[in-house]
Amino acid sequence: MSTAANDRVWLITGASSGFGRALAEAALAVGDAVVGAARRVERLNELAGGHPGRFHPIALDVTDTERDRHVVEEVVDRFGRIDVLVNNAGRTQVGALEETTDGELRDLFDLHFFGPAALTRAALPHMRTQGSGWVVQMSSVGGQVTAPGFGAYCATKFALEGLTEAVSQEVEFARFLIVEPGAFRTDLFSRDAALFSEPMPEYERTVGPTRDYVRTGGGSQPGDPAKAVQAIITAITAERPPLRLVLGGDAIDGVAGRLRAIESELEEWQEVGRDTALDDGDAAPAAGS
Repeated sequence: MSTAANDRVWLITGASSGFGRALAEAALAVGDAVVGAARRVERLNELAGGHPGRFHPIALDVTDTERDRHVVEEVVDRFGRIDVLVNNAGRTQVGALEETTDGELRDLFDLHFFGPAALTRAALPHMRTQGSGWVVQMSSVGGQVTAPGFGAYCATKFALEGLTEAVSQEVEFARFLIVEPGAFRTDLFSRDAALFSEPMPEYERTVGPTRDYVRTGGGSQPGDPAKAVQAIITAITAERPPLRLVLGGDAIDGVAGRLRAIESELEEWQEVGRDTALDDGDAAPAAGS
């Protein structure tokens, strides 16, 4: 099956809930075709039934990087192209570094970093052939701003953002959008959605409030996912789209505060940093001299 020339084909991971579901619904509403990927594919039956031929559900655990490659091929085989890849699948993890096991840390990197990297790598050859395409990385304000107990989570998002920024400088035929939402009313804090490392009493004062917030904060977030999705679509259809899109007043304030702190520290310590160059007399001799 192929789509009309003006229709986009989306591949959205984590499409069964939250931002993934909202993006799928918004794309379908404007006539685009969507391949929605989820571990529990039965949760996509309603979308499939409501949009026959334009919504295709597919089972995917993005940590299976070999399967990631095959899924991209399936999208292109079915629809003839892939225009927008949205790496959205993810989860919350709370724990101090000392509380977080190697397995928990590696699993989170598999989900938030290696999976999106594999899907992006698989999509790029097709976008090169088409001469266009978008990769939307659903990061977080935690991709720039840290908090006690969110170290592992933030590390995965920092890594994804660094990779994506570099790839955006390497690739000329596709565009990239890093989305950094703050607190939005999705299922991220719903029961059983977050992974909590085994707590240590030594971290109750610093990590305890974060753990309590994640356990009880579901349903109190100020952000509207539907408005976030419209902001994402506005960004990828803009004449001058951003590389990063920060969503929510809380996220904007947090990122702005971090940038001010970095600038202030850089200014305070720049003399020490600059005074590390070789003195003129110590410079290595030129080749052949």
